[in-house]
Amino acid sequence: MKKFIAELTGTFALVLFGTGSIILDDTTNGMISNTGIAITFGIIVAAMIYLFGPISGAHINPAVTIGFSLTDRFKNTNVYTYIIAQFIGAILASSLLKIFFGKHKTLGGTFPQGDWKQSFFLEILMSYLLMLVILIFSQKKELSKFTGLATGMIVFFEANFGGPISGASMNPARSFAPALLSTNLNYLWIYIIAPIVGACLASLTWTNSTKNGN
Repeated sequence: MKKFIAELTGTFALVLFGTGSIILDDTTNGMISNTGIAITFGIIVAAMIYLFGPISGAHINPAVTIGFSLTDRFKNTNVYTYIIAQFIGAILASSLLKIFFGKHKTLGGTFPQGDWKQSFFLEILMSYLLMLVILIFSQKKELSKFTGLATGMIVFFEANFGGPISGASMNPARSFAPALLSTNLNYLWIYIIAPIVGACLASLTWTNSTKNGN
């Protein structure tokens, strides 16, 4: 139950402040800016990892949970519990944002700004790199204290770069909740499939490298 609450709360905070910054940027004519949005996502991810990492590992991302399930560092019996908690947390956050900003059309959702294939493969690449960073920094105690910082930084850099192209989701729950609450489901499949594919590829890469002693 503690892990369930930790994942729910962490994902709630991520979606509330992350997508909330996108909504505020829209409603204030760009005062926050893409870089400000990226900083918000990076900081909230780092904060949630340091806050809930000792309890649940602070996945706060279904793609990360699925990626971890392909390694020997996570019990597969917890997968559904984590994913359900993450989606509930995200939906609660978007529901609250809908109450505050009901007139906003997308509630901070993610959409391709160009060809969908560009966003699809970019989301795979960014999710791959994100998962690799998480796996590398969380595998050893001497590095684990930097996991939040490293993960927050990669989220910032990827959001700053990928935001104007794909929305830089890397997280199915983060994209699903605003799409559901705004009833704008166009291209949602990209942000469900691509992050999971990227995270799984990263886990397979990491697993193979550790087996080979690299």
